[in-house]
Amino acid sequence: MPVVTDPSVPGVMHLDLDAFFAAVEQRDKPSLRGKPVVVGGTGGRGVVSTASYEARVFGIGSAMPTARARRLCPNAAYLAGRFDAYREVSRHVMDLAHELSPLVEPLSLDEAFVDLAAVHPGLDVAAATAVATDFRAAVRARTGLTVSVGVGASKLVAKIASDLRKPDALVVVPPAEQEALLSPMSVRTIPGVGAVTGDRLVRAGLKTIGALAAADEAELVRMLGKAHGTALLAFARGVDPRPVVAEREAKSVSAEETFAVDLTDRRDLAERLRRMADRVAARLAKAGLSGRTVTVKVRRYDFSTLNRSRTLAHATSSAREIAHNAGELLAGVDVADGVRLLGVGVSGLSEFSQIDLLAELEPDPVQDEETGTAEEEPLESPQPYGPPAAPGWRPGQDVEHAEFGAGWVQGSGAGRVTVRFEGPHTPVGRIRTFRDDDPALAPADPPVFDPEHL
Repeated sequence: MPVVTDPSVPGVMHLDLDAFFAAVEQRDKPSLRGKPVVVGGTGGRGVVSTASYEARVFGIGSAMPTARARRLCPNAAYLAGRFDAYREVSRHVMDLAHELSPLVEPLSLDEAFVDLAAVHPGLDVAAATAVATDFRAAVRARTGLTVSVGVGASKLVAKIASDLRKPDALVVVPPAEQEALLSPMSVRTIPGVGAVTGDRLVRAGLKTIGALAAADEAELVRMLGKAHGTALLAFARGVDPRPVVAEREAKSVSAEETFAVDLTDRRDLAERLRRMADRVAARLAKAGLSGRTVTVKVRRYDFSTLNRSRTLAHATSSAREIAHNAGELLAGVDVADGVRLLGVGVSGLSEFSQIDLLAELEPDPVQDEETGTAEEEPLESPQPYGPPAAPGWRPGQDVEHAEFGAGWVQGSGAGRVTVRFEGPHTPVGRIRTFRDDDPALAPADPPVFDPEHL
């Protein structure tokens, strides 16, 4: 059972690794240290996932189209991302968080809440500061990265505190001072206040958290609805009883793809949908889950998004069954004007049911075009468009060359791939260019970071 936070104790810590993806890239690539780095989709329709602080000076931020980022800072390093490396760093940081408390609530690879009061019931500001200081030092020693930490009496205050002085900051908010801290801040600082809600509050004259805290509850309920209005009023007054929950239950498993050009060919879309269903089924199997609701997400040429769902009579994790239902849902969507994004998801999750295993072994009937009778599908059915195309060399990708050793892809195109040979503990490396099919060059695992070299 989660423990409700004590509003009189600074017992909740929020950790947030600074510019995480970009920071890992700079750590592992000496030539990028101190320079603008942007991690995200590198294609024409890609979006920025993380920008280093050097890139943020140019106005680049998360969720910005990569094309716009390139216009703002054409000389930045634009990298596709290495999630194996990010997951490994995240594992080390979360392990350190678990050494502080058994109650750790990860929000993403680089962010989590930690309930310090679960282990230190009489925690005061000095003790909380000491714990957080030691944690930040341990993260730096183990990963080479900096982490910003906020500590307060609630999740709300801890989260706001960690953002105040980024990067590489520690802010501990004494419970008696949180009202003074929150009051002058913009209402947009409160989690859950997006652009629409923020505009409505500002138009009503509620520009600061202090003004919102003094507002009439009935008026807020009329403006925002009961649930949202009362919750925001409580937050504005520093009331946040949400506990730190160690296990966050997954609500759905999904996969999606954004296309370089709008697609209209139904056969092509159906094949891509099938591949996504395979990925979703594999993730369900790995997690020991199955689900009853299959959803297809379609983003059209004009950015309008359609979601179509179907709830099955039983839970499934079968790739065939997911693909079959997703295909029928897609058939009911008009794709003539073009599709820019397609996704498949499964929700209503539960543990494996026996029927999942049977469904995966049961062959699907396929229609014989000549006789109209059903025959058993072969174990490896032919794909009309062949196997998925090889992704090619991605900027930032780790590689190994038989002669020159470990490095990373700096760029590729026109049948060539350029590699810089360096690692986290080397000087800035030299650049060499190869044919993109050079047999001596191969993808590699992320380099190993050794804390002893700090």
